[in-house]
Amino acid sequence: MGRKLYVGNFPYETGETELQDLFGRAGTVETVKVMRDMATGRARGFAFVEMPNDAEAAQAIAGLDGKEAGGRNLKVNEARLAANLSPRCSQRAVSSFTF
Repeated sequence: MGRKLYVGNFPYETGETELQDLFGRAGTVETVKVMRDMATGRARGFAFVEMPNDAEAAQAIAGLDGKEAGGRNLKVNEARLAANLSPRCSQRAVSSFTF
């Protein structure tokens, strides 16, 4: 299991601090990155959380996947690389980065 987790379906008002606190209950959190709309700065309802080891990441998944937060059920799982997505999604993901 990887250490980078995908967190989805959380309320748009949720920020990095709230996710840091929530995942901190499961273990040590290295980073939290809430994905935001580039034009408005508003959260898009998903984020990536990095934890230092597989055991803490597994504990976070087991304890938080499906947990209610702000009237919504969180989706927490191991983050997948863009190469594991459909060709259309991975092409869009790669084209959004500047090399």
